[in-house]
Amino acid sequence: MLRPEKMCRVSVTGSKRAMEQTIEAVHDLDMLHVTEYDGSWDGFEPGNSLDGTNEVSDKLVTVRSLQSILGVSEEDAGPTRVVTDDAIEDQLETVRTEVNELDDRRDEVRDELRAVEDRINTMAPFVTLGIDLDLLRGYDSLSVVVGEGDSDEIEAVLADSDVGTFELFTEDGIVAVFAQADEDALQDALVGATFSRLEIPDGDGDPTAYLEELEHEKQQLESKLSTVEDELNELRLDHAGFLLAAEEKLAIEAQKGEAPLTFATTENAFIAEGWIPNERYEEFERALSSTVGDAVDIDRIEIAEYDSEGHAESHEEVEREGGNGGEPVGSSVDAPEPESERQPQETVADGGVITMGDDAPPVIQDNPKGVKPFEDLVEVVNRPKYGEFDPTVAFFLTFPAFFGFMIGDVGYGLLYLALGYGLYSAVDSDVLKSLGGVGMWAGGFTMLFGLLYGEIFGLHTISNVVWPALGFEGAPFHKGLQPAYGEYAIGWLTLSLLAGMLHLAVGWTFDFIENLNHGLWDAVTESGSWLLMLFGLWAWVFSGAAGSAPDFLYTAEEGIFAGNPFPLGFAGLPAIDLFSVGGFPISAWLLVFFAGLVLLALADPIEVVEFLNVFVNVLSYTRLAAVLLAKAGMAFVVNLLFFGVFVTDDGAWHFGISHAPSYYLEEGVYHGHEVTEVMFGGLMHSGIAGLVGGLLVLVLGHLLVLVLGITSAGLQGVRLEYVEFFGKFFEGGGKRYNPFGYERTYTTDD
Repeated sequence: MLRPEKMCRVSVTGSKRAMEQTIEAVHDLDMLHVTEYDGSWDGFEPGNSLDGTNEVSDKLVTVRSLQSILGVSEEDAGPTRVVTDDAIEDQLETVRTEVNELDDRRDEVRDELRAVEDRINTMAPFVTLGIDLDLLRGYDSLSVVVGEGDSDEIEAVLADSDVGTFELFTEDGIVAVFAQADEDALQDALVGATFSRLEIPDGDGDPTAYLEELEHEKQQLESKLSTVEDELNELRLDHAGFLLAAEEKLAIEAQKGEAPLTFATTENAFIAEGWIPNERYEEFERALSSTVGDAVDIDRIEIAEYDSEGHAESHEEVEREGGNGGEPVGSSVDAPEPESERQPQETVADGGVITMGDDAPPVIQDNPKGVKPFEDLVEVVNRPKYGEFDPTVAFFLTFPAFFGFMIGDVGYGLLYLALGYGLYSAVDSDVLKSLGGVGMWAGGFTMLFGLLYGEIFGLHTISNVVWPALGFEGAPFHKGLQPAYGEYAIGWLTLSLLAGMLHLAVGWTFDFIENLNHGLWDAVTESGSWLLMLFGLWAWVFSGAAGSAPDFLYTAEEGIFAGNPFPLGFAGLPAIDLFSVGGFPISAWLLVFFAGLVLLALADPIEVVEFLNVFVNVLSYTRLAAVLLAKAGMAFVVNLLFFGVFVTDDGAWHFGISHAPSYYLEEGVYHGHEVTEVMFGGLMHSGIAGLVGGLLVLVLGHLLVLVLGITSAGLQGVRLEYVEFFGKFFEGGGKRYNPFGYERTYTTDD
């Protein structure tokens, strides 16, 4: 679970006469992640695509172009079908002709419609002006310009210019200027005014009538466009299934045809390499041998073990036919040597083997089914590298618990569970399905903590009814919002710090184990140093030495959790003061911290500037308690406004569910405690109008809390994982496992 599936490198070698058959067999297995040949071997060249691949690619481009024109989607697929080469050859040309003709017609109509719309936009100002178009042109002694501008400013500018007699006609900012002057002189005079000239459109007579003609022409073109689009839609319904199936078949053929481009080839032989899960090698060898027979040699040339940087850290020797003296694996297609002469595959100096290209194996995350939804959340940061710890399981174990702890309500948990299930079951997107799965886990933990807190939608019904029915006085824990249970707030704050210490310690422990690949000293200085600083600093804090711990963490009388709310009997760590410097006692815990600091400086002096991370990062986890109280407070306010709240002498707050709070104040006693005040009377108890308004507040308020639970508890929990936890050991950058094959959706071979 913490490591990806172990991968092995496989070499498939054979005569070129068997290459096409081998490609078919490997493609059908959908198992080999092919390594692309990098051209580094003497005498070997990258292969050429199979005959006919270019024609297949051209048809594939045509099919995808037709899909784009018709707007074909997955929903148009229909049942799976068998598509033959002859069907593609015949039907594709017919569909292409019909679609292209209609598409050309649509483009022509669109161009005409666009031109008419431009003319309508041009005509609109002249309709506003209200002057016949033939009166705006054709004069021998007059110049006419029309535009948008300030008529007063234009008149003032023309009056001060050399332009002779002029007249202005204006309407709603559209100005027509008639002047006894040369048009260029008139235009020069208008430069000094706020004026934007408009071209006078072609046409005669009333512009309003002309505009009506244009509007009518526009309607005709829109009708033509609608007709053409309807015809295209009919073609989509008729041929979408064929196009999707044809695309799939052609994509498979193109994939197979281009496969030799990744091979190393000579005039007569080929070599293909790639990665498969090690546990599936026998299945791969057996299936390929049964299909191709002795035409190819299949070798497992290495089983990869890699360090966190992705370099070959060790190589498990795999016996194969003949040592090749450093030659490329599988470079010979001669008959195999006798078994007595078989030697282990030679390795290069760094522990790897001589291979055709990038020797980094792809990553297949190995997680149980219930954990897999969290893989997509991990990939938001990056896919784990082959040799580093996969944090998915740790994410699964902590994030839902953090979320549930912060919300802790049976009602909200049920809704989160339902929303997650709906997302998981109703969508096809893998990412959204994963989010739905995460939502279900988060909802389940929210319900669990809700039972422990005894709350449902912020009400204490479970605490007051369910737990007493089971023989308990009330819920085991409380959120600490009420004065009667205020010590719980302090307890949750302390537990948040302890959770932070544990979470960070796990992260640095993962880093310690990974650094053991470089030697014990590197692990101790690079990772162990942080662990020493973490435990040294916080042990000193929790020991209360020299007043290092605030009162809420440690008191001499009770100690951490020694009394309510968690009677764990833990009275804090011993101070272990060894000596003092200037009156300040130096605890053994501080020496542990400084020992870690020295080791960190030996590993990388630059990192010393970040030594306070062991303090700051743990403090970040106090957001768990903060969000817990914030969400509890929001739910309390919503319920207070609707039900009302009264207070008893023990500091407990009670909702007026069955009676108005004023009723209990008049009674004076509630469950043996004196009722001291009414905090709020409640909209529920203030008449019909108040009840209706209160119901609106109740529903919208809890919906708001539900949504903010995702944006606050969800984001804060994810932040603790990504920033605080992942940053201690996780780098990412792994390569996705992409086997040579195709998962059919629209076609079948049957």
